[in-house]
Amino acid sequence: MLVLGIEGTAWNLSVALFSEEEGVVCEAESPYEPRAGGIHPREAAQHHAAEIKNVVAEVLRCARSKFSLSDVDAVAFSQGPGMGPCLRVVATAARTLSLALKKPLVGVNHCVAHIEIGRWACGVEDPVVLYVSGANSQVLAYRLKRYRVLGETLDIGIGNALDKLARSMGIGTPWRSEN
Repeated sequence: MLVLGIEGTAWNLSVALFSEEEGVVCEAESPYEPRAGGIHPREAAQHHAAEIKNVVAEVLRCARSKFSLSDVDAVAFSQGPGMGPCLRVVATAARTLSLALKKPLVGVNHCVAHIEIGRWACGVEDPVVLYVSGANSQVLAYRLKRYRVLGETLDIGIGNALDKLARSMGIGTPWRSEN
């Protein structure tokens, strides 16, 4: 199966072509870099809207020697959690591609996708995971082919706290190193 995936939940816009047999075939990204402070949702969404065509085109150019658009089996996108304006841009782009290619559209939970990549890459069967990213903090367990949320908060983000600590210490952020 060959999937074109689009991620744009917050500061980074990325697109990848993923094959079950080969893993990541091609990947491209375009990070939003705020002028100051943290992520501005509207500005990040405007960045994503301006860059999505270029990032998709870069992935397709990279994969051109092995695959064509007609080889894609599905279009996946980050459905959430994330910043609403960014999620809407990505969802719109994914729906457009899905309709144009006449391929299924698959909404993906952003947090679970990170965990699934780890499970796939490491061959782990039933992990218990502390997921910490931005405003999302969750304790999840995988058993019998299902995730169970053992605890979560979407309003007190350990990831955001670490970002703020890094900025206050002059360490920088994921999109900019101030050293």
